[in-house]
Amino acid sequence: MEKSENCKVPEDLFSGLKITEPQEAECARPAIPDPKDQHSQSKLLKDDEDQGEEECFHDCSASFEEESGVDKIQNKAEDEVNSSELDEEYLIELEKNMPDEEKQKRREESTRLKEEGNAQFKKGDYTEAESSYSQALQMCPACFQKDRSILFSNRAAARMKQDKKEAAINDCSKAIQLNPSYIRAILRRAELYEKTDKLDEALEDYKAILEKDPSVHQAREACMRLPKQIEERNERLKEEMLGKLKDLGNLVLRPFGLSTENFQIKQDSSTGSYSINFVQNPNNNR
Repeated sequence: MEKSENCKVPEDLFSGLKITEPQEAECARPAIPDPKDQHSQSKLLKDDEDQGEEECFHDCSASFEEESGVDKIQNKAEDEVNSSELDEEYLIELEKNMPDEEKQKRREESTRLKEEGNAQFKKGDYTEAESSYSQALQMCPACFQKDRSILFSNRAAARMKQDKKEAAINDCSKAIQLNPSYIRAILRRAELYEKTDKLDEALEDYKAILEKDPSVHQAREACMRLPKQIEERNERLKEEMLGKLKDLGNLVLRPFGLSTENFQIKQDSSTGSYSINFVQNPNNNR
């Protein structure tokens, strides 16, 4: 990632963090948001930026003083329950009897923690920011899927700063699962896939971004660059494999006074089939 990208602060710092859209209706729907509700392609990237999504995360064991209803569900630290690691549908099931007032209260506390994490990230305190985002995830009810998607993506960014690539990829995947149109999270995961040499997966993510918003330059450039890199990698892997097979063949043939040089593989240009010919003195044919 370019330096300018690395220095970015979570988008929430620019969007103000104040949630104006009531999401009580979301609590009644445990399913993942319907893709039909997405904005037009030209507004997708802008919407991501308006949501606020960037970097930060860490282990979260601290609990907050809550109403008894909250304690029953989330204050299970003794049982090592972490809502940022549990399945979203399972969390929704746990929270189905939680009063709406309690959910809103927990959401407000989650927003406060997210804002705290944004400030920590801005100062370069990535571990502390990661912790704040994890705590925010523990507090945020699962029915607020958009909020949780942003938190997962933010935590992924903080983990990237700490070189926790695999953990960051997992967070990006959770963010995308909750919000399939979240371009920022898809782009971040694509970058992480590249950094971990998962070029095929990275290319798929870049293609997905272009399908949603063809104006994303980074995705267009990657879609032109990665196919050649993947081809070169595959050729390199093939050569390495053939070299290992040759070494194994020589090990087997050596007791018989032979080597793989005694066998030549030829391809029939008309049929495309291969034949193996035995050569008594391979050095004489050079």
